[in-house]
Amino acid sequence: MKIFLDMVGCRLNQAEIEQMARQFRAEGHNIVAAAGEADFVVVNTCSVTAQAASDSRQKIRRAAKAGAAEIIVTGCWSTLQPAQAAELPHVIHVISNEQKDQLVANLPNLPGELHDLEPISRLPIPGLRQRTRAFIKVQDGCENACTFCITTIARGASRSRPVEQVLTEIRAALAGGAQEIVLTGVHLGSWGQDLNQHLRHLIAQILMETDVPRLRLSSLEPWDLDEDFFSLWADARLLPHLHLPLQAGSATTLKRMLRKTSPESFRQLVQAARKAIPNAAITTDIIAGFPAETEAEFSETLTFINEMRFAGGHVFTYSARPGTPAARIREQIPPEIRKRRSTMLHEAFAKMSAAYRAQFIGQNLPVLWEASAERNERGWKIAGLTGNYIRVTANAPELRWNQIDSVRLLNLTEDGLSGEIL
Repeated sequence: MKIFLDMVGCRLNQAEIEQMARQFRAEGHNIVAAAGEADFVVVNTCSVTAQAASDSRQKIRRAAKAGAAEIIVTGCWSTLQPAQAAELPHVIHVISNEQKDQLVANLPNLPGELHDLEPISRLPIPGLRQRTRAFIKVQDGCENACTFCITTIARGASRSRPVEQVLTEIRAALAGGAQEIVLTGVHLGSWGQDLNQHLRHLIAQILMETDVPRLRLSSLEPWDLDEDFFSLWADARLLPHLHLPLQAGSATTLKRMLRKTSPESFRQLVQAARKAIPNAAITTDIIAGFPAETEAEFSETLTFINEMRFAGGHVFTYSARPGTPAARIREQIPPEIRKRRSTMLHEAFAKMSAAYRAQFIGQNLPVLWEASAERNERGWKIAGLTGNYIRVTANAPELRWNQIDSVRLLNLTEDGLSGEIL
């Protein structure tokens, strides 16, 4: 059968559709690049913001309009709104997050027992999901109670995948030619709490028991880490990029969010990380216009993120999610103020990102090539990532997908650096 996989949302959703792709291929099915080519479509949805929920519905409608006769819907939005999902055009099954890991095995007209998932070669998901990096889900669910977050409701309690399962999946990806492994989870830093272990133990096992060339960590909550954690970066295969979601730089706003950190403790953590990992890219998330946020509190956030000199950051304009405590706060910030604050945060992060990237102009760094554009008189225009998550573009006489080259970094671009392959 021909199957099209699509998603909205985070790296965890990406990891899940990559796992589905491997399972479908192991059963002899083909993953195709467009919904109109498929016998059926799987859409992994998201509900982290109202826009993500809207995008999820739009993905499903587009697949139906493209000619997909049978659509299977899963993920956070459809778990929270199964009846709405079932009413969308051509949807034949709505699979909850709780049942998602067994989606392929349990689908009608497909074998119920999955075969060995060892791949022959590294095969990206066709279409928009052509990534060289292999996203590995090591944890799901969350025990935190952040007042803005709907994901805890959609994903359930925190649970860790055993070390051997993770190692097996990583070895399979490496056997298929993956050059970089990305560990993902809803609350990645909580890995091991239900196994009487800590995330550092999993990372140490991966580095010790596999020959992974590049290992990257996705988002880590700052309260899960201590100074000793950063000693893991003595192994150069662990890439110098830390994404530490802060959400606000004001102590009072953080308290309303029920975040288990403060500006001072976050500052100390970043200082320890930079001492242990020179030139590390430290990025973050900030919410603009959280309920009851005063101008003074917003000013504190803006001042704090500038002090931290982040390498970049994601700005989320606050979106009230039904069922969360923050949605019940009376002092909701007007949309025009949220938008203004979001713009100011975007501008601050753009300046910090450019300043961080400018430090590396003239240096030679390894780049893993991930994407290619059209061919021109100078060859193929290709793009990839350095270990510290700088997006680099260069011209190459041939396609270099999933190859690592040493690159001389030359000039700032809008969102990265241009370079020359050495």
